[in-house]
Amino acid sequence: MTKQTLSFQAEVAQLLHLVTHSLYSNKEIFLRELISNASDACDKLRFEAINDSGLYESDSELKVKVTFDKDAKTLTITDNGIGMSTQEAIDHLGTIAKSGTKDFVSKLSGDQKADSQLIGQFGVGFYSGFIVADKITVESRHAGMKPEEGVRWISGGAGNFEVEAITRPERGTSVILHLNDDAQDYLSAWKIKSIISKYSDHISLPILMEKEEWKDGELIDPKDEKGGRQPGSMVKTGEWETVNKANAIWARAKKDITQEQYDEFYKQISHDFEAPLAHTHNRVEGSTEYTQLLYIPGKAPFDLYNREKSAGVKLYVKRVFIMDDAEALLPTYLRFVKGVVDSADLPLNVSRELLQESRDVKAIREGCTKRVLGMLEDLAKHDKLPETAASADGAAAAEVTDVLTAEEKAEAEKNAGKYTKFYTEFGAVLKEGLGEDFANKDRIAKLLRFASSTTDTVSVSLADYKARMKEGQEAIYYITADTLAAAKNSPQLEVFKKKGIEVLLMTDRVDEWALSFLHDFDGTPLQSVAKGAVDLGKLQDEAEKKAAEEAAEAFKPLLAKIKEALKDKAEDVRVTTRLVDSPACLVVQDQGMSTQLARMLKQAGQTAPQVKPILEVNAHHPLVKKLDGSPNFFDLVHILFDQALLAEGGLPDDPAAYVKRVNTLLV
Repeated sequence: MTKQTLSFQAEVAQLLHLVTHSLYSNKEIFLRELISNASDACDKLRFEAINDSGLYESDSELKVKVTFDKDAKTLTITDNGIGMSTQEAIDHLGTIAKSGTKDFVSKLSGDQKADSQLIGQFGVGFYSGFIVADKITVESRHAGMKPEEGVRWISGGAGNFEVEAITRPERGTSVILHLNDDAQDYLSAWKIKSIISKYSDHISLPILMEKEEWKDGELIDPKDEKGGRQPGSMVKTGEWETVNKANAIWARAKKDITQEQYDEFYKQISHDFEAPLAHTHNRVEGSTEYTQLLYIPGKAPFDLYNREKSAGVKLYVKRVFIMDDAEALLPTYLRFVKGVVDSADLPLNVSRELLQESRDVKAIREGCTKRVLGMLEDLAKHDKLPETAASADGAAAAEVTDVLTAEEKAEAEKNAGKYTKFYTEFGAVLKEGLGEDFANKDRIAKLLRFASSTTDTVSVSLADYKARMKEGQEAIYYITADTLAAAKNSPQLEVFKKKGIEVLLMTDRVDEWALSFLHDFDGTPLQSVAKGAVDLGKLQDEAEKKAAEEAAEAFKPLLAKIKEALKDKAEDVRVTTRLVDSPACLVVQDQGMSTQLARMLKQAGQTAPQVKPILEVNAHHPLVKKLDGSPNFFDLVHILFDQALLAEGGLPDDPAAYVKRVNTLLV
């Protein structure tokens, strides 16, 4: 192949600009990323060689080498992993469409600080080399290919790159960074070793560097052995040394691992710049033996709501890397979890199909799920500081705080607010578990948080709600809506506000689907205030009930006329006691699909059944009273219906007709 010049994909060019500008303050992470890529290449070769040992080409000792040349001002990271063919170099280094970067680019704001945080959700990988280099040369050959089928890839990180065929006797890849003038401090063995120790100590492969020793400078006067000398320097000896611990972090004892090392391992596998909220590291023994190291991230990735996305858990078997996205190890609603599972029982050639059927995998899945839920329960338990969680009574709160040691107080302060942060990022996904994980449904329900008619913050648990239910209240009341404002101002809440009854406000798209699987909490039923007839039970006195019955009886003839006028729109029309200030509202039958859910399904392009709601009218409202005998009866009834639809976030079937009716009455 002759040398050819190709253009970067447009998204790559934008990513390169962001990498070189927004990440400049944390530029040493380039070495972490490139070593991580090299390690992944070796893992892939090890996996491929399970079925084809010839790929090792008589060199089965996998390793990563880091070298530098002060004269040429280059830093080189070399691995003897799977390598790349020419086409793979073009595909993987010139385009990143496969990683969903178009979605990423669409979220860029132009604010460098904000964008640099965003990039942590995508990873910078190979392109991080341009943080310190004005040119990168990549030389590679795919394992099993002929030496003359190697490839050289060169780019200055601007708009294009060059590729050409080369002869490369050894398999694997060398990434050669031509360092900028202000990155010359990376031409130091001490500097490189310190970065490797900080970011890549856990890499299970040996990271090798050439040993150096001190050499005195030459005598200024060769005849005077005791005279002055030229400056001395460190010179390479030709011997190689391992500069990382070269054993998997999850295989080490917990007491030998610092929090910083746990955090750095998380950053390496997740490409996140922020530390995780929590982690769990356990060796499980019994009928199924495995080690788990799982993390709860602090920030949601860009594709969190894509249920088809790759999972975040890597699978190893006896420390041999098997696959990067082992979705069988955790249920879909926990897809935000990052980490590693290393099994002692699974075969090395395990396939995705076998993972779905294996009893061992099911045991691992159950164990990992329980550990993750346990982490979340612990975060939720310590989300508030003791003085705020203990009591509203200041003296009692002070007593609780006083019994804590300084270490316990520091731990409480460190964990305070973490669950709130988690729930803000991942709460909507966690709710999916109500419909997916029946065995853990009750544990998930206790972890849910909502806004309510008494607070705008998403902080009310079902247990909190139940603890402050009014005497005689027999249900946990909630409402679903498109927005918090729509929920809070819904006509359906009027009687609850009047009686001081708290109602949970649910505004996530998943809420109504998820709540259909949760009929009660700790023995108390959940009741949507927008479904079925309002029944406040003991909270409604006999006089109110009698007045409602009398109003319904008196309004029977008018209700029949309204029902006839709305026969194509409403399933039924009835008098209600749930309204105080509004003339009408829409509800559905107890087990029916809400109009909100039907709208959401249609917006998502899915088939939704035709929902005919029930129109409930307030018999005491002047507008409803005016209907009887009005010459504009038909128009008023339709306006009443359409306004009720608007109040809950819907739109009239015929907006033009609605506007025309309103304008006619206004005139």
